[in-house]
Amino acid sequence: MKRPSPKQRDSAPDPEDEDLRGEGEEDLDPEDLLDAADLDDLDEEEGDDGDEDAEGGEDDEEAPARRKKKASDEDEPPGPDVPAPPTKKLRAALEWAFQNEDVSGELLDRFAEHAHLMLEANRKVNLTAILDPKEVAAKHYLDSWRVTQMMSLVGRTVVDLGCGPGFPGLPIAMAEMHTKVTLIDSTKKKVDFVADCIEQLGIKNAAAHWGRAEEWLATNRCDVVVMRAISSVRENVRTLRKVRHSLKDLVMLKGASWSREVRAGEREAERLGFTLDTVLEHELPEELGKRAILIYRAPGGQGL
Repeated sequence: MKRPSPKQRDSAPDPEDEDLRGEGEEDLDPEDLLDAADLDDLDEEEGDDGDEDAEGGEDDEEAPARRKKKASDEDEPPGPDVPAPPTKKLRAALEWAFQNEDVSGELLDRFAEHAHLMLEANRKVNLTAILDPKEVAAKHYLDSWRVTQMMSLVGRTVVDLGCGPGFPGLPIAMAEMHTKVTLIDSTKKKVDFVADCIEQLGIKNAAAHWGRAEEWLATNRCDVVVMRAISSVRENVRTLRKVRHSLKDLVMLKGASWSREVRAGEREAERLGFTLDTVLEHELPEELGKRAILIYRAPGGQGL
């Protein structure tokens, strides 16, 4: 696991950037900036994206009309009709994924319970495309849990924006009992699932909220907003532009091509007052992928 020093930036040319032209993000569709790893492995979540038009800015009154509509339950298809593996098998997979980590057996037991609930509910609600127990263990739970190991969240309030079936919010809440986590998603069926898991697993420091995080943050404040497999860096900071004073840090979980997204979104991030503070890279076991945790200091954390 590599832990680069604060303010690390990849200034070397990226082979994946050869297809970018001209000034960069202005000429690109936001979807073109999404990590391949984020799309293939992490299940891009519906909703909570930024506005489509970069020229509108925060004062564009017509922008809300162009926002993507909330996902409706009627439009949400069921997942694959595949029976969930036994909890014992999922627990063994988690033991494999976390074999080199300092983690308690009790926490892995709770992760296994949530994994079983998720894969069983996945037959009715499309929660995840990852079904192999080892991949579930590494790509969902290990990836989410490492956030708690790479940055201090104890005593802080965290908002998981676009939580889907609960990642990374639920693993964070289960690992850090003194961290308050609010999980938000615009798809009601997913929020209902997360709420049921919170109740069944007795996660007292977590709460689920149905709606848009931007609306929640308009009347609430938090220390950290975490986003996993939502959209590009550029679109993510634009999503929070009107509520950027309601948070101190913005944390984005990305794949191996994080540097491309950072460069493409640098102008927009700086315009809105988001400063890239730290990049923490790590790898999943058995070449399941490289990951990066991007930590941006938000205007609310800089006294702006």
